[in-house]
Amino acid sequence: MDTIKQIEMDSIIRPRLNDYHGILLLQDKVDYAIPFIDEDIPLYVDPFLLWKSPSQMDNGIHSTILDSFNYIGYIAEKGQETEAVKQLIVASECDAAGLGSSKSRKGRRIGDNIANEIIMLFEKIPQLRRSGFSHIEEIQLLVDKIAKDRISDIACNFMSSFLIDYTQQNCSEAGIPMELVQKVVVYDVKKHCFKEEDVQLPVNPKTHEPIWLVPKRWLRFSTWISQDDYFSNYYPEKVDRGDFFKDRIKLLMYNRANYDLVKGYVEARERTFEDCKNDPLFMQIPITSAKRKIASIRKLPTGKTDNADKKYEDHVVQLMASLLYPHLDFAQAQSRTESGTQIRDLVFYNNQSVPFFKDIHDTYGSRQIVFELKNVESLDRDNVNQLNRYLNENLGKFGVFITRHQPSKAIQKHLIDLWSGQRKCILVLDDNDLQMMVDIFENKQRLPYEVIRKKYAEFMRSCPS
Repeated sequence: MDTIKQIEMDSIIRPRLNDYHGILLLQDKVDYAIPFIDEDIPLYVDPFLLWKSPSQMDNGIHSTILDSFNYIGYIAEKGQETEAVKQLIVASECDAAGLGSSKSRKGRRIGDNIANEIIMLFEKIPQLRRSGFSHIEEIQLLVDKIAKDRISDIACNFMSSFLIDYTQQNCSEAGIPMELVQKVVVYDVKKHCFKEEDVQLPVNPKTHEPIWLVPKRWLRFSTWISQDDYFSNYYPEKVDRGDFFKDRIKLLMYNRANYDLVKGYVEARERTFEDCKNDPLFMQIPITSAKRKIASIRKLPTGKTDNADKKYEDHVVQLMASLLYPHLDFAQAQSRTESGTQIRDLVFYNNQSVPFFKDIHDTYGSRQIVFELKNVESLDRDNVNQLNRYLNENLGKFGVFITRHQPSKAIQKHLIDLWSGQRKCILVLDDNDLQMMVDIFENKQRLPYEVIRKKYAEFMRSCPS
């Protein structure tokens, strides 16, 4: 990796692919989930969304996934068990899609035992032997250690050819660089097998592993057909549920022996298909929730009594992530330690989506914007110096305190001196400013981020020209 880019990447919190290449993308404006460099996106492909889609293309891809999976059962029946196991193991993990809960974008494939257990379903269950699966998500109800992450990975691998084309097209449109990646595993629909190809793809700049883009419209936190839903809402009450809470295997064995019950559940989920929606990568809290949170904040005492500081931070994180969306994409709430003191930060990607944030980027080099949360009666010089040390050439020289009251005149002068001497800008938002942002969020006549722009204009007027 280029040394300069490596330094820049190390300074970014939770970097995304576009951040590394300096490309401005708003998550709500693109069709795909913008991938992280170092971790998975905590969502999963739900094949049911392709099945229920009004798009013939999505329906066709769902048929490809299903036919490819059922073909594994077909070749096993024809005596090619070894090949069937091999294909199923390859299909069971898809690092390139970057979906799930891994903090390293690396997963593990299933082993021979689980693969054989899945293949045995085609032999042991008469309905599957005759017709195969109608939804691959059913496997969760029949085999242990198969959950939404496996279903998502299997689906991605069987539609790998589409995802590669989709990735190439969207990277070309966005200007995301690609390079030739050798021996990418791709499923050949015509030959019903996995093969290796050399393909132009975006890569993880640290590992040079390929990255695929995945449409947002296919993503959910959990599959529509799932064991949790089945057990909670459909499982017959005549069966002793207590036993199954203790021994999950009994539930799976019961389902295999009573497969018509599983089919009935699947058909019931199909009838309610209109209720199945994709889950957004970020959802704003409702206006009523925003009003409740600001009311709770204003009632909290300053300091740490009864965990007031933790409650304050939790409320502010949820509030600001919604108030600033979509003009700033939420990166994460993180903790850091300064001189033995735990500091809570709220970090946003600066997509420069409006002139104000572009000006902040151009003036202060802020590729991300850090908000430091302080539930204190009044800011002191130590607080300011802590944030000042955190702001640098790599992260940018613009930061914001969110605290309870306006700073004293001495602290205001200290902030002005920092700007004069180091050209660092630190703004302070208090309870009244948060209240104003919530009021704007409610009436929708203006945008909440304009409160920050107003504070910036006031600050700049107080600085020497």
